[in-house]
Amino acid sequence: METRILPVSSADLGRFDNTQNLYTWHVNANQDSQSLAHLYEAAEALRLKDSPVGFPTETVYGLGADATRSAAVKGIYAAKGRPSDNPLIIHIADLSMLQSVLSGEHHDSTRIPEHQEVNLLPEIYKPVIERFWPGPLTILLKNPTPSVLAPEVTAGLPTFGVRMPASALARSLIKLAGAPLAAPSANASTKPSPTTAQHVLEDLDGRIELILDGGPCSVGVESTVVDGMSDPPVVLRPGGVSIDELRACPGWENVQKAYKDAAEIGKEAPRAPGMKYKHYSPKAKVVLYEASFTNGRRGVLPEDIANTDLSETVEFEVKEIKATSDTTGNGLDSTLDISIGEDTRSIAKGLFSALRELDRRGVDIIFVEGTLDDEDIGAAVMNRLRKAASQIRR
Repeated sequence: METRILPVSSADLGRFDNTQNLYTWHVNANQDSQSLAHLYEAAEALRLKDSPVGFPTETVYGLGADATRSAAVKGIYAAKGRPSDNPLIIHIADLSMLQSVLSGEHHDSTRIPEHQEVNLLPEIYKPVIERFWPGPLTILLKNPTPSVLAPEVTAGLPTFGVRMPASALARSLIKLAGAPLAAPSANASTKPSPTTAQHVLEDLDGRIELILDGGPCSVGVESTVVDGMSDPPVVLRPGGVSIDELRACPGWENVQKAYKDAAEIGKEAPRAPGMKYKHYSPKAKVVLYEASFTNGRRGVLPEDIANTDLSETVEFEVKEIKATSDTTGNGLDSTLDISIGEDTRSIAKGLFSALRELDRRGVDIIFVEGTLDDEDIGAAVMNRLRKAASQIRR
């Protein structure tokens, strides 16, 4: 199978109508633009074929397939090598599409809705949807019976996760496809999530037919997943929306953390993606230094590495790091020192890209100085790093 990359740009699509109207998304674009032609091609593939499509969102690149067709959704699991009990999040273009899912009906994108409301949506979710959609927030809802969603989407659970991406390219693709898209991150299972089209190609070349290249992602970590049907509401996965931001919404003042930073190995099915299996791991071994280890100070990491016999401390073979820098006296021939940002938003945006770049350079060990694990997006950064780490120093 040949994998093709098709460039797309929201700037080429012109101005959008009703950008503030969550209920109905209209693609109002220049019919002669290359980006629109590529979106149409990808949308047609999503409707007619079972091979998933890589596409950009504001969080990470997604691997999309029609969430209502089992054969298409199975293509996601096959391309990624993803365990079949790991549920998928569906992505919608607008609230009218969500209303169709909750009603157990296939969506008709050509029909003009009579009422612009989602009358089957639990009240608890309305404040967070109003504030954070479109954006990096996934909400958990009860799957209706009968359901239009393919059973592979929910992996046997009575619930499904859904979000409305902020990316105009993503929403336009979903709208043109005419159905919600099941879309996990577009990487091989366990690998760092992709934030560029090239990252997708590195993992899935020959496994999928199309990748839409919309440039680098602006957020860099996946969406926050919440369950508002619990009392109190809980965060199942930290992401682009922080707990503090959620607590500012009516009804969410007491939202609690319900995730673990280590993989939850057990017989029970994960309630949300990212809860059970090892994720985000580069080929190189990752040693994470918690902020508590350094007492929140910067620059302690190089000093500790220089004074430590890593051949004894690290429980794997220490080989040469293929990068140019000063020679150390601890069993490493050379080291490479990089920074991915001074604030947590910058760190989140560059995290997965940095892990992939170090793999590309052939390093054997990656030492990471952790950020403060407060409840902003730093919680999402540290969650990803802890899941990627082979060793954590506290």
